[in-house]
Amino acid sequence: MKPVLKLYRGYANEQELIVMGHVFHPTTKEEYDFQKRKFRNAKSIIRMFQMKTQANADVYLEWDGLKIHTKTMDDGYFKFCIPIAKVSGYGWMEYQVSIFHEGEEIIEQGSYVRPHLGNLGFISDIDDTFLVSHTRNVFKKLYILLFRNVNDRKIFEDVVPHYQALSTAGRNNKEEQNAFFYVSSSEWNLYRFIVQFTELHQLPMAVLLLKDIKTSLADFFMSGRGNHNHKFDKIKHILEFYPNLNYTLLGDDSQEDAFLYENICKIFPVNVKAVYIRQTGHDKKAKVQVVLDIIASLGVAVCYFKHSSEAIAHSRSIGLMV
Repeated sequence: MKPVLKLYRGYANEQELIVMGHVFHPTTKEEYDFQKRKFRNAKSIIRMFQMKTQANADVYLEWDGLKIHTKTMDDGYFKFCIPIAKVSGYGWMEYQVSIFHEGEEIIEQGSYVRPHLGNLGFISDIDDTFLVSHTRNVFKKLYILLFRNVNDRKIFEDVVPHYQALSTAGRNNKEEQNAFFYVSSSEWNLYRFIVQFTELHQLPMAVLLLKDIKTSLADFFMSGRGNHNHKFDKIKHILEFYPNLNYTLLGDDSQEDAFLYENICKIFPVNVKAVYIRQTGHDKKAKVQVVLDIIASLGVAVCYFKHSSEAIAHSRSIGLMV
C-alpha cells in the first residue's frame, strides 16, 4: 500500500506562492463517495475522521525548474511558502507536489490562484452562511453531516446569484473573477466535501482555509466546535497577504463571525468595505446588532439579513454589484 498525498488550493501574490496539503499513512479504506446515502454515507464520513497522518514525510514541490523539499509537521500537514522571482500569470494555475514510497514517486497536481488585477476581495464563512448546517443545534448538525450526502445538503436560496455577481463585480471582463476565500471552523477532513458542494452549486471557485485536521472518532463529534481564533488568524493573514484589496466579509450569527469581523475592521480600517451577517434564528440577536452598529460607525456598510434577496438588494444599493 502507498501513502496518500492530498493537495489543497493555494494562492499567490506578486512576491510569494503558498501551497499546502496533507500526507496520510497507507490505508485500505476507500475514498469518500459523495453519492452514498444514509448509513453508507455516515460510514464514509466517519472514515474521513479516522485517516492517520504521517509526520516528517518528505514532500517535494516542482517550481520554476527546481524541486523544493520540505517535511510534514506532526499532524501530516505541509505548507510551502516560496518567494517568487517573476510573475508568470493570473487566475487559476497548476502546481505539482510529490512524495516517494519505496523508490516510486507519487505525484499529485493541485491548483493555486493569483487574483487578476483588481480591487475587490471576498471572504465568506461556510456553515450556515451558504451551506445549511444547523450549527446552533449540535445534534441536528451531526445528523445532517452523517446522513445527508452532498446531493442532499441544502444551500440558502439566492446565495448562488449573490456570490456569482460578487465574483465578477467591477470587472469589464466577466471571465476574470475577484479573489474569493472560504474560511471555516470545519476541519481539513471535510475539504473534498466542501469543494464538491461548491462545484455542484456553481459557487465561485475559492481558496479554502480550514481548521486543523482531526484523526479520531472522538474528534469527529467535536467537528466545527471549540474556539474560532484560527478563523481570525486566517482572515488577518489574507488581508495582510493582499493589502491592496477592498474586502467584503460574509458570515452568520450562529457562532462568532460578527465579533471576529469587528476585530478585523478595527485592525484594517481602510480595507473592509462591507460586512454581511445572516440571521439563523427566528429573531435577530441583540448582541450581534450592537457589534454591527460598532462596525458601521467605522464607515463599513453592514447588512444583517434573513434572506439572501435582502443581501443582494443591499449590495446593489452600495454599488457592490449591478
